[in-house]
Amino acid sequence: MRPTNVLNLTLKEFASLWRDPAAIVLILFAFTFAVYTVSKDIKTEVNNAPIGVVDNDRSPLSRRLTDALQPPLFRAPIPLTAQTADAALETGQVIFVLEIPPSFEADLLRGRKPGLMLLIDATAMTQAGLGASHVGRIVSAEVASALGSPSTEASLPVRVVSRTAFNPNHQAIWFVSVMQITLDLTILSILLVGAAFMRERERGTIERLLVMPVTPIEVALGKIIANGVVVAAAAFLSLQLVVQAGLGVPIHGSVALFMACVAPYLFATAAIGILLATSAGSMPQFALMSIPVFVILNLLSGAVTPMESMPAPMRVVMEASPTTQFVALSSAILFRGAGLAEIWEHLAAIMVVGSLALTLALLRFRAQMQKAG
Repeated sequence: MRPTNVLNLTLKEFASLWRDPAAIVLILFAFTFAVYTVSKDIKTEVNNAPIGVVDNDRSPLSRRLTDALQPPLFRAPIPLTAQTADAALETGQVIFVLEIPPSFEADLLRGRKPGLMLLIDATAMTQAGLGASHVGRIVSAEVASALGSPSTEASLPVRVVSRTAFNPNHQAIWFVSVMQITLDLTILSILLVGAAFMRERERGTIERLLVMPVTPIEVALGKIIANGVVVAAAAFLSLQLVVQAGLGVPIHGSVALFMACVAPYLFATAAIGILLATSAGSMPQFALMSIPVFVILNLLSGAVTPMESMPAPMRVVMEASPTTQFVALSSAILFRGAGLAEIWEHLAAIMVVGSLALTLALLRFRAQMQKAG
């Protein structure tokens, strides 16, 4: 492998990318508008959840409970009846319905233990689980205050003090914005490098390159380096201008270390893109094969759902994914300020997977060229 050939092929790829306005627009869109809008609009916490109240008691305490369910957690409660509650849930008008039974306050004052019914639309999975805990906490606090008794927490012999690290206000935007950049890195590196490879195969220029004094690995590295540099530069600017400046997300760790880890990750995902390109017969086939690959890589990487919630066999499989390792080291660096000593194992795994993918892709490509020759 000659560095001069790699440099010339890299410059050729830069020129090809510059002459492709669709690719440039896609990169700009992914790292600006997509990062900003997805981070702003995706909410994992409870925010303005619609709730209805069936007040069969009509007492001061029932009105107090209704008044306590207010923004920003919940919208102003909608008055419902027992007959209209089910219809409100079925039509999506509300996610929660709190039903207060008759004589609720009177029973409490007599020392009885009346029950409240909370109906939940569990199709709104995230808000259903978190919102139910918020309703229970609000009801417990208001009932204890109305009766003049200490809350359950205050009556316990042990007091639990929670301190939330790294994201004290539980703002989803902090996590979503960084994970969106990871998603863009994965998709664009696979698509751009694989599409560049497929384009030269379909036009016949790849055969012309190989009759010159260049090797398949030089051709592959030229495509990986050129597209990787552009995507990495876009990710760096997005992290600085969109995430930090535009969204106000604080970065606690070293951006330089993060970008140093981006390089081997792009190498690994670009190698996967070349492997897919050698397995596809045309550009449409490559596109169809790429979609499930990067969807699975992202959905099962720990960026969307925790790895611990997956079945054990799936966890073992996904540990071999470079995206899983990159999500782990990105969170460690940018959120917790981790150094190289904490993330080197993730980095080594990424480089091993990338080397294996590129080796397999080059073997397939060489076999295809020998067959064609």
